[in-house]
Amino acid sequence: MRPVPAAPPASFTLYARGYCHLCDDMLAALQALETPSQPFAITVVDVDADPALGARFDELVPVLYGALDQPELCHYFLDRVAVLAYLEGQARNPVGRPEIR
Repeated sequence: MRPVPAAPPASFTLYARGYCHLCDDMLAALQALETPSQPFAITVVDVDADPALGARFDELVPVLYGALDQPELCHYFLDRVAVLAYLEGQARNPVGRPEIR
């Protein structure tokens, strides 16, 4: 029997600004949720580096997404419940693996 490949870690995208203390706070709160048994990747995107992103998010930052094709998980402050639910969903059905019922 071949071993099942490891599931990729969950990932988050945080739309932020460099001078935004709320953005720093959300990043720190998100990083505090990571554990050795549940690692995840965080991509921080500076909305001011792209005029389209700056126009889209304006003063809404920070904005946190899990899957970019899904609605945001939270903005301004980390929604711990939403993030943990997203991580639980990723653990149950990682990308690329069919859901077994």
